Amino acid sequence: MTGLKPTGRGLAGALLIFLAGVLLAGCATAPEKTAQTRLVWPPPPQQARIKFIRSISSEDAVGHDTTFSEHIVNFLGGEKPKQGQMVEPMGVVASDDGQRLYVSDFSRSQVYVFDFGNRKFHAIEPLHRPVGVALDADENLYVVEQELKGVSVYDRTGKKLRFITDDSIERPTGIAVDRKAGKLYVVDTGHTKSKEHTVKIFDLEGKLLGHLGQGKGAAPGEFLFPTYVAVDANSNVYVTDTLNSRVQKFDPDGNYLMSFGKRGNGWGMFDKPKGVALDSFGNVYVADSGWSNVQIFNQKGEVLLFFGGRGPLPGMLKNATAVAIDPQNDIFVADYINHRIEQYKLVNTTAADSFSAAADETGTDAAGVSTGGKDEMNSARP
Repeated sequence: MTGLKPTGRGLAGALLIFLAGVLLAGCATAPEKTAQTRLVWPPPPQQARIKFIRSISSEDAVGHDTTFSEHIVNFLGGEKPKQGQMVEPMGVVASDDGQRLYVSDFSRSQVYVFDFGNRKFHAIEPLHRPVGVALDADENLYVVEQELKGVSVYDRTGKKLRFITDDSIERPTGIAVDRKAGKLYVVDTGHTKSKEHTVKIFDLEGKLLGHLGQGKGAAPGEFLFPTYVAVDANSNVYVTDTLNSRVQKFDPDGNYLMSFGKRGNGWGMFDKPKGVALDSFGNVYVADSGWSNVQIFNQKGEVLLFFGGRGPLPGMLKNATAVAIDPQNDIFVADYINHRIEQYKLVNTTAADSFSAAADETGTDAAGVSTGGKDEMNSARP
């Protein structure tokens, strides 16, 4: 991903100018629909790698793909939230074919199921403060219910199959399924006075197998309010160590391998990293709630690119939480304060792009950070 250094603190203003230009250009032409205008990263004239596709906020998404230009017009016209629109998206996962999207809403205590192929929508409820969501090979849905301190499992029809928990769980948040090894990883964020800051490991039937992490702390292998987790094709495990502002990687046996990121507003640094996911090339995507962006790292922990940035406009983010990527490299980010899921796509990219010279740059500019102030956040919620 050559030459993709962030543009610094002027990014937010540049984006607004760019968006205004897009809108004005549209007004100066004939009213017929032409090619859709999409927001991309990095911006022209560099080659686009991430393309914004659409916002998903309610059941309307299964029947109409609103274009970027339509979103801008709606936004400037004072578009009001619809009844039934998601409020606090905290978890997101897509089916292998990209046709179904599952989104947990912490406030509404529901999981929304968007079936794009059949243009259907339904909600799984009632739940008890759902957070992380994951799918197994049969597309059974695993939902962290924070209030119940466990995980509920549902089949494709919404029938509840089982509930997974353990007495040691204090505040579960993120979740990931390792289909290859038949393991379930549940992040136990813990509390201020807790020592449990770990990741619990279960089999898919609910038997506790062990845990990742050496408890609360800042040393390698220790966590300070971890939140989300992902598993790669080789069964390595990635955990966002939120208040240590880093991501830690473990091998399939639970041995600590490496970490990347640290607190700061520079290239490859974090404020409060939350969601984590991997694309088909093995690159690691980390959603940062504080900086309201997503940064992409290669397997060496070298930063390649960021996208998003703080703002209300389509394609921008406010306190991002979860991130999920399907096998087609469609990227879904839970946009917490904007009450929506933002969908992007990885484009014009090959495996070789993960190891370009750009990854060795350490620029001093802020990595997609807007100049606006940050909202108060605790460890497990935006």
